[in-house]
Amino acid sequence: MPVRILADSDVLSRRLLVLHETVTSPARQVTRSARIVVVGSSNTDMVVRVSTLPRPGETVIGGDFFTARGGKGANQAVAAARAGGSVALIACLGTDAIGDETLAALAAEGIAVDAVRRMAGTRSGVALIVVDERGENSIAVAPGANALLAPEQVVSCAELLSPRDVLLTQLETPLESVLAAARAANGATARVILNPAPARDLPDELLSLVSVLTPNEAEAARIAGVPVDDHHGLEDAANALLRRGVGAVVITLGAAGAYVATTEHRETIPGYRVEARDTTGAGDVFSGALAVALADRVPLGEAVRFANAAAAISVTRDGAQPAAPRRAEILQLIGS
Repeated sequence: MPVRILADSDVLSRRLLVLHETVTSPARQVTRSARIVVVGSSNTDMVVRVSTLPRPGETVIGGDFFTARGGKGANQAVAAARAGGSVALIACLGTDAIGDETLAALAAEGIAVDAVRRMAGTRSGVALIVVDERGENSIAVAPGANALLAPEQVVSCAELLSPRDVLLTQLETPLESVLAAARAANGATARVILNPAPARDLPDELLSLVSVLTPNEAEAARIAGVPVDDHHGLEDAANALLRRGVGAVVITLGAAGAYVATTEHRETIPGYRVEARDTTGAGDVFSGALAVALADRVPLGEAVRFANAAAAISVTRDGAQPAAPRRAEILQLIGS
């Protein structure tokens, strides 16, 4: 199937109008009542900057050290809230000081945290992150309370979902809970966005419940079972995933943008040229912003453009959640 490259000169004005209307138009404001329900993890990131990532057995003397709130679920929830979404989070935290601080910070972002459960006698999740001078990273995660997110907790929160809603989830919590969330969303005829990270093999049932899958190239190759090292690889992976029941595939390509595939068409949507400082959480920011645009009933191609802009801004900053941009910043980059 031919690939269509979106030309900025042809569609920029239309995109800006669509996205502007989600803020200013009375008709669009009605659709803003749609909620983004995020099911996923919450961690505290401990980050060290280094010149190069250490090889096995190597010690690299680093520079700056800082901590930031992270975890793919919480990252996506914060990104969606800052991008203008009405967001609720279903997650687990420990009964430690990290959990106290995290819950307060999420609430301060305007995220509904009624469905965040505190797990007695359990520590909150922690991620150890090393970032090199190119912005590439290496991450190790101790999941803590995230590993205790149970299907029963997810299903008991199904009343949060309605046909207008978007469920956003990832793979840092037990797979059976992700599947339970997708089933609940489909039962409510809500759309499901799955960011399949960290990469792992996925059952056909889960993929058949997914409206939009947002892997990067490595994740797409792992799930589809085909190499993704050129344009033909992108097509092959997308075709394999669509055959397994995914509604639409959006393969993120870093600075190059994103490859979008449905059964009807293919698009390569360009990214934005920025100087990357830290790519941690960029995929989460992309997925969170994409969920907001889709909840606003923006067409998929335009929604990906919005998400590309959000992710581009995020990689120019340190950390995961601290780097997530506000809606006005995203629209400003699109306009520039």
